[in-house]
This record gives sequence, C-alpha cells and structure tokens, in this order.
Amino acid sequence: MSVRSRLNLVIVQALIISLMLALTGRLFYLQVAAGLKYQDAALSIQSRDVVNPAIRGAIVDSSGIPLAMDRPGMVISVDRSVVDKLPDKGSAVIARVAKLVGKVPENIFIATRLCGEVKAQQYAGCWKGTRFQPIPVTRTATKEQALKVLENSDLFPGITALSVPVRSYPSMAGENAAHVLGYVGSVNEGDLLDSSKNYYREETIGKDGLEFQYDEYLRGRAGIKTVIVDRKESVIKQAVSTQPVSGFNLVTNLDVRLQAATEKALETSVLRARSLGNRADGGAAIVMDVNSGKILALASYPTYDPNIWQVGLTAKQAKYLFSDAAGVPVLSRPMQGMYAPASTFKAISVVAAMSANYDMKASYKCPAAVQIGNREFKNFEAKSQGTINMKRAIAVSCDTIWYQIAYDQWVKDGGLSPKSGLHDYFFTAARGFGLGKITGIDLPSEASGRLPDRQWKESFYQQNKNFYCNFKTRAKKSDLTPYLIEIARENCIDGNVLRAGDAVNFSIGQGDTLLTPIQMTQVYSVIANGGTIYQPQVARAVVKSNGEVVQEFLPKVMATEVLPKKSVTFLHEALRAVVTEGTAAGVFSGFPVNVAGKTGTAQDLGNNKDGSAKGDTAWFASFAPVKNPKYAVVMVVSQGGFGASVSAVGVKDIYAALFGVVDGKVDPTQEIFPNGVPSKLPKVDPKNAKLVKP
Repeated sequence: MSVRSRLNLVIVQALIISLMLALTGRLFYLQVAAGLKYQDAALSIQSRDVVNPAIRGAIVDSSGIPLAMDRPGMVISVDRSVVDKLPDKGSAVIARVAKLVGKVPENIFIATRLCGEVKAQQYAGCWKGTRFQPIPVTRTATKEQALKVLENSDLFPGITALSVPVRSYPSMAGENAAHVLGYVGSVNEGDLLDSSKNYYREETIGKDGLEFQYDEYLRGRAGIKTVIVDRKESVIKQAVSTQPVSGFNLVTNLDVRLQAATEKALETSVLRARSLGNRADGGAAIVMDVNSGKILALASYPTYDPNIWQVGLTAKQAKYLFSDAAGVPVLSRPMQGMYAPASTFKAISVVAAMSANYDMKASYKCPAAVQIGNREFKNFEAKSQGTINMKRAIAVSCDTIWYQIAYDQWVKDGGLSPKSGLHDYFFTAARGFGLGKITGIDLPSEASGRLPDRQWKESFYQQNKNFYCNFKTRAKKSDLTPYLIEIARENCIDGNVLRAGDAVNFSIGQGDTLLTPIQMTQVYSVIANGGTIYQPQVARAVVKSNGEVVQEFLPKVMATEVLPKKSVTFLHEALRAVVTEGTAAGVFSGFPVNVAGKTGTAQDLGNNKDGSAKGDTAWFASFAPVKNPKYAVVMVVSQGGFGASVSAVGVKDIYAALFGVVDGKVDPTQEIFPNGVPSKLPKVDPKNAKLVKP
C-alpha cells in the first residue's frame, strides 16, 4: 500500500472516530446532562389539567342577608372519554340526554365539543375546557332527571349527575338588584389574554356589577388535577392534585328591604308615567348616605332575572336584553344612563350666582320669556311669575331669571370674544361639584356625563368639523331640512365658540349638558352635608367565612368645603320651599318627613328609533330630613313627562319605606334604619340568614 493510500485511510478513520465521539457526546447531553429538562417537556406535552372550580364567596347586604350565593345545584355532564368510544360516537346517548333535559340535540352536541372541533359560527356554544373532565350540559337538572340518569346507566353511558355549587340570587326580600350585583359566566378568550388574572378555561368569573368588580376576592382559587395521557389521549396516571380554596364573602352597604322598596317605587313611577300617556322607556333610582357616600339602594328599570345567566341564555332572552323596544334591560341606567338634568341643575346655578355676587334675598323679574340675540327663550309653559326673590324662583322653578343672569355673565366674560381671566361662574360651579368626570363608584362601566364648557366645545368641534362642513353630502336625506342645514353651516364656521344660547341653556341644565343619576345623587349629597364630596361606595368589607376581615372599605372623601356656608343655608331653605310651596308641594302635602328637593322636566329634541319625538325626562333630586340630613334620594324616568307628577311621587314612596311612614305617620317600628345606617359588620352565614330587623 502506498504512503498516499495509508494517509487517506488514516484521515477517514479519524473522521469516523470524530463523528462517533460527537454522537456519543450529544447522546450523553440529551439523556444525562439535559435529561430532566426534556423529561419535563415531554410530560408537559402529555399532561392535561382538570380544573375543579372553587366555591364562590357570597355577596350579602349590610345585615348579612344574601344577595348572591352558591347553592347546591344538580349538573348533568357528558364524559367524552366514554362517549367518544361508543359505536355511533355517542349520537344516540346525546339525543336521549337532550330529550331528558328539554334541549335540542344539536345544541348538546356543540356544547360537548372542544372549540377546536366546531365551526367558527358555533364557537359561542362550544366547551372551552378539556375532554378529560365531565362537560356540563345543564346546571339546573331536577332530582327526577338526575335519578333517571343514575338508574339507567345502560341508556346513559358516559353521562353523570352530580351535585355542584351553582350561583344563585335568592331575592329574600323581593329585591332584584341585577344591575348592581351583575352576573357570572365562563372565561372567554378575551379573559385568557389577561396574563395577570391566571384564569383557567373551565372557571366561572364575574362578568358585571359587584361580581366583576370584586371577582378577585369572590372567586377563590380553583383546584387543579394534572393527569398524564398517552398518545391516544387515554389517562395513564395522575401527577398532581390541589384542592380548591373557597372565595371570600363581600358585605355591601345595601339593604335588601330598601332595595326592594326602591325597585318597586321606580317601577310604579314608570308605569304611572305610561298611564299618563308618556313613553317612559326606563329609569333609575338611588339612595345614598349623605354623610359617608354609602349606596344603600340602587335600581334600574327595565331589569331582568340575574339567574338566567346560570341557566343559559336563549336567543330570545339575549335579544330581549339588548332590545331597544324593550328599553335595553341590560343597560345600568344609574351609572350609564346620561340625561339632561333640567331644573335640578339650578341648585348648582345658585352657587354660580352667589359667586358672582348676586343677592339671594333681592327680587328679580321672572317674565314669560327673555330675548337673547335673535331668539326668544321661554319660561316653563311660557308663564310669567312676576317679580320674586330667589328662594321663590327655585320653589316655582323660574327659568327666565337664570337666562338673564347667565347671559349677563356671558357678556361680562367677553361674549363671542372671551376675555383673558374670564370667570365662567356656571362652569366653575359645576366642576366644583365634580361634574364632567366619573364619581368613582365601585361598579364597572360608569359614564362621565357631559360638562359642555369651552374645552368641551373645542374638542367636540375638532371631532365633528368635517361633518358640519360637508353636511349636505354626509347627512341622511331626512336630515337635510333648511333648519339643520343652517345649523351645520354655522357650526362649520364657528362651532367651537361658546354662544349666548349655550350659556343660558347650561344655567337650567339643558343644551348639551348630561348627568348620570349617580352624579346627581352625589351633587345633592354634597348640598345636604354642607360641602363634602364622598366617593359613592357599594361594598362595605371583604370577610372570610370565619368572620376575619380581609379588607374594609371606609368612607372616602374626595373634596371638602366645596360650598360656602351661606349657599348651603340658602339651598336648604329654597329646596325645602320646593316641597312645601313649590312644584312638589302637591305630592308631599301632609308627608311627615321634612324633605328638601328639586323637580326637573328636561326637554329632549331628538327622535326615537321609530321616528317619534322623544318625550321629557322626569327628575326629582332630594335629601332628608332637612335639619339633619341623612339620605339623598334621586329618581329619573326617561321620557316620563313631568318630574313632579312622576319621579317626585316615586321618591316619596322611597322615603316612606326608609322612615316607616304608615297612614301618614312615622311608625318607628317600621323604619329601616332606626339606629342609623349599620356601622358594625354583620355575621355572614348565607345558608342560615333570616330576613329580620337589624
């Protein structure tokens, strides 16, 4: 063999040895050095988590009466690991289950499919968990249905019936409270994107109201059972198991008796408005402790049964909840409804006028109309009240006095060419009450209302200028009237300018001004307590099942001394005069509780979706007793007509329940809070709670 051949052989041998060493080293790394890492990775691929949801904490009122709680429920479930192995893939047994529980077989089939197994249009009804745990097809099975499943295992292979906790809203005093309590539902894809929440697909979480706001306390911690499966998805062993931890209980400031009475008064007011020929498509009512901000009752109308979310919404129910014809029952009007405040706003205008040095004891003319520029602004019902003092002006709700004052101040501030250092007394007074921003109530999706000051005018103009300047091509044909075309032309030129009409409309709570009922309640609480703004608070405390306090929510002061003492004194007297000799005198005649308040009838120049003109919004905002105010009570009925004949009557009914008014007299034994709003936390025992006086 030549030297060259030997050299080539040595090179080939060296190469082979190098490859063998490399392969041996890599094999050692994979099996020894990094063995644990890849073993864990393999296990994670083969492992499946089975979630055992925790018992959700109860929500109770200030006396410990349950508003929401988990109750024993009967669930019928499908075990896919068994059903899928049947000759017909379980179609026959699914059909029998559907007939048993009164559902359509197709819906049961979709409900037991993983979301990756169904079409996109069926995704809303699919199962978001795994196939390794029973998939519920109904949570409201009867004992008879459960027994039929258990006693006929040959007809129902893979079908189980178990007792599990189901969310319930017991309504022990006849209260509904759907909009304040909210509801719970399954975790969706949007929830899973929030990495801070640590949700599991099979969990039930709060979706709205208190259930959503305090979900982190109420939900508890789910138990997890991790199982190992083979490539055929058969369970071969259990790896890890943790037990669920029950959620904490939430004590609220609500009282079930007052909540029920407030809801009844609101519904009665809406029905009364309809009997008077008004559309009355909805309303809200709120009771607040003026000295702490505690929300004692909060009602929205129309409403719905919060238990329907647990049963499962039908298409008909879902359509109803969001139907305009039904008044959009799902809308929480106390926080999300925005309405022109009308004459209830005049309490704020009083503060503005006093800041501008108007004498509240002086007399002012209240003519039938006031000419502002080229437009005549009329008094309510175009009626003259003669020359009257400001207290009388508030009592009889004169508009023209405020038109003149607001116009004079607008002129002093420079009119169409505002001066530097302008006062804007009316806007400043409104901002002092916290208007134009949310109150911070501990409920989700609160609206901020609308404070149409100069900054808002500029912002709104910039957003809509293009529409105004191209109105003829962008507006609906039905809107191309000479009047609207001219309005659009003016807005295109100087829509960002605060005009005289804007100023005078603002002074009586009309124009672009919008308030939510919770904002109005806060305003009248400030007037009642002498100038302190409290953040409205529904929750009182979070407690464990043994009574240990996890977190207590104390009254939160947002601002103090927002009202001069002289304005507080005047407003208490003037608002009391509304009830004794003014627009609400007929309603409260002979009523044994000294109530102070203001009626409001707000005009809305818009149209309903059916093309009909919108009706007036009926307000009554109040507090009582006048000498030592405890409560603020506000009611609004949209398209309800006159505030005095609709909302004022409803508010009187609420006060009657609060103070125990029976046959025109106060019965202390019927008063809801005879010793004041509860300050001590109640014992929380939802299963044994009884509706008794605190």
